[in-house]
This record gives sequence, structure tokens and C-alpha cells, in this order.
Amino acid sequence: MGVGVSNWRLAQTVSKLGQLGVVSGTAVDQVLVRRLADGDKDGQMRRGLDAFPFPEMARKIWNDYFVPGGKPSGIPYPTTQMHQRRDSRNLLELLMVSNFVEVFLARQGHLNKVGVNFLEKVQLPHLASIYGAMLAGVGYVLMGAGIPLHIPGVLDNLAAGKPAEYRLAVTGAAATQDTMMRFDPAEFADGRVPLLERPRFLAIVSSNTLATTMLRRASGRVDGLVIESPTAGGHNAPPRGKLQLNEAGEPIYGERDKVNIAEMRELGVPFWLAGGYGHADKVKEAVDMGAAGVQVGTAFAFSEESGMRADLKRTLLGQAIAGTGKVFTDPLASPTGFPFKVAQLAGSYSDEGVAQARTRVCDLGYLREPYAIGEDKIGYRCSAEPVANYVAKGGKIEDTVGRKCLCNALMANIGHAQTRKDGSAEPPLVTIGDDLNTASQFLEAGQLSYSAVDVVNELLSKVDLEPQPLQMQAEFETATA
Repeated sequence: MGVGVSNWRLAQTVSKLGQLGVVSGTAVDQVLVRRLADGDKDGQMRRGLDAFPFPEMARKIWNDYFVPGGKPSGIPYPTTQMHQRRDSRNLLELLMVSNFVEVFLARQGHLNKVGVNFLEKVQLPHLASIYGAMLAGVGYVLMGAGIPLHIPGVLDNLAAGKPAEYRLAVTGAAATQDTMMRFDPAEFADGRVPLLERPRFLAIVSSNTLATTMLRRASGRVDGLVIESPTAGGHNAPPRGKLQLNEAGEPIYGERDKVNIAEMRELGVPFWLAGGYGHADKVKEAVDMGAAGVQVGTAFAFSEESGMRADLKRTLLGQAIAGTGKVFTDPLASPTGFPFKVAQLAGSYSDEGVAQARTRVCDLGYLREPYAIGEDKIGYRCSAEPVANYVAKGGKIEDTVGRKCLCNALMANIGHAQTRKDGSAEPPLVTIGDDLNTASQFLEAGQLSYSAVDVVNELLSKVDLEPQPLQMQAEFETATA
């Protein structure tokens, strides 16, 4: 659901129905830049920018990236510097504003909470991104793809208007090397630093051990857990123990990778189950086991409100209807080293011919690995960048085999593919859960599309957790009258 698939429209719709809509915060700065370069056709980006509490900052971003009428087809999107431990002020402002806009728009028209999801593996943008989302009143921060022990303390400090710190994971760094990232709200506020509501923090975990670690060692309060199984889309936790592959080349998950739900109940915090729970029966099963609910991605990714390209939705839904959709858990595709779910789709990056034809380039860099250069410098490398560049930075050539540029591919998934000098466009690479073919359950006879409303209604059809959209809308209208 990352990089613009779980966008503000989808999150807004889900939250209006009394559930928790969650926007993706991953690379949302680039998403905003490309929406503005495409001319902001519906005016929503301008609406979000106009609401930003520091007007001059928002005005500058509009002036820098907005293209009246949209850039001509075939012209590349503008680029920004890639993130570093010490970002330029311009990049930090872009992170703040873009996260604000996405959350602000998702919160319009209702009184329910909205969440934002980040990846622990994408550390460099964390601090400014979280602050921007908090300025917009985000109610929940969700984070997985790693062990986000330091995020709760960051939320505490930013809510109080205090500087926040976050230690960057740097390969080969000496114990004495300064790898801390720092962000001070006072450097950006127009006047007095505002006090903000501290959002609830949900850690996305895949094991009982990790759940216990988060609750015992986190730098602040952990308000709940999302227990994600390896059938979920996107990045999966690696199997515990030595990596073994099946005949198709996918990681094998065993008994050690199963979560003990009875032990989860004993931890004393709410938990949600994820990965294969996009079915009414599974929602009921989760609630009966003591879960507060479920987290669902795949079903919503194909909804009319999601940011996925319409042609990709049509093709994959067609496969789901025919029961022919295939998802491959690729142990190599992601530069993070985590297994990554990939929908098999002709003409996409999952097609070996397409992958071989693409010229390796790294110009977004969200998944780059920070590494130590000497005792006081930090470099950045990505196993999906040009092989010679990666090896020159001390990377192992074997780590480049099979790697794919997820950053550019996921931008292509939402209609913002970068155009290269030779006129080619970056190919998409759709990530989706193992239950791809069950998406057809939300289609009425003869229909080829469905809405997020259809998904919520179906998922709640066998439990008592009824959404209250009419009551909530009445409360909203009363509050805004």
C-alpha cells in the first residue's frame, strides 16, 4: 500500500466509514512534487498547501514545483536531492509540507482518526515527515519493516515542541561516530512552536519476541501492535533461522514464524492481525481471538479510491476474477534484503525481459544503505544502483544480483513514472498480498470495479463492529456548523 496507493482519498473514505484510514508516508515528498508537476488538476494539493500553518514554506514549494496545465508528456519529472543524515532545509520543508498535505486532506469531511504509515528501513526522512503529519493532526503512526524502538520517544518530544533525535543505522560505524539525526521544530515555526497532540503509536511486528521487545525497550509508550504474517503484501519479515527456498525460489516460513495469539493477549495492549485477513470470516476469527480488529491492504489496493494506476487495477482484477493471479515472494528484489511480494504481470518489472532491459539508475534513493567512510563520514549505497557504483562504495557484487529499483517502480505504479533520456518510462512493479485472487469477492455480478465502501461493508458483515458513518457525519456537521 506504500508510495501513493494508500493515498488521502482512500484513507478519507475508510475513516468516514468509522474505521481507521491510513495514508502511506513513504516517498510522499516525491509524490507531492510529481502531482504539482502534473498541474494539480483537481486543485487538492493547493487546498492542502493553503492550510499549512507556515504559509511562506508552502508558498515556496508551490512556486518551485507547480506547472500550470501540467508538464508536457515525455518530459521528465523534476528531481530533488536524495536524503542524507543532514538534509538541506529545502528537503526538510518538503517532507514536512508533503506529509501535512496528505494527512490534512485525509482528515477532511469527518471526525474520525487518520493514521500514517512509515517504514523503519527508510530512516532518513523520519523526523521531518512525522512532524509534518503531526501538524496535520494525525491520530496514529504505524511503523514496521524493522524495529522502531526510538519512534515513541520522538512522538513525545515533537508533541511537546521539543527537539527530537533518532539514531541512524550506519553499516560499519564505530561506537564513537555521531550517527544521530536531529530535528528542532523551533527552527521552522513561524513564531511560537505549537504544542501538538501526541499520536498513538502502533508497531508492526511479526513475532512474539519482537512484540515483547517493542513494549519493554521502546523509548516511549507503544499503544498497540499490528501482527503481520508473511502472506501480506509489500515487505515481509525474513523467516527465522537459516534462509531456505522452495522449488519456486520463495522463502520457506515454518512453525517458528507463527505467532502465538494467546501470548499476544497477555501483553495487555490492543493488537490487530494482518496478512490474509481481507475476508469477513477472517475478521470474525480475529475478533473472536481477542484482536481489536484487522489491517487490510490488498482488498483496498484495488478499490476505486486507491492511487494504483487504473490499467494495473483492471488487469489484476481480471486475473482475480479468472483465478489466475500469481504473487511471488521475491527474496532478492528489495535492496533492503527483506522478502518482497510481487504480482506477476506481463510488461511490468516482474517480467524478466523488462528487468533486463532497464538501465540501472538510482535517483530517488529511499532504500539506500548508509555506511561509514572512515571515522566521521557517511556514504550511501543501494544494491539496485549501477553495479560498478555499488562495488566502488564497498558493496559486494553478489548483493546486486536480482535487485530491483523499488523507488522508481512504485512511483510508476501510481502514474508518476519517470521518463528517461532515451524516452523510455520506468516500469511498474506491483506489490500485493498472497490473496490477490480473492479480491473478486467485492465485485457484484457484471461489475469490473468496486469501492472502499464495498470492502468495509463486506468485511464487517459477520461481526458486531458496525461502522457509524451517518452518526459521525451528523456529529461532523454539528461541529462545523
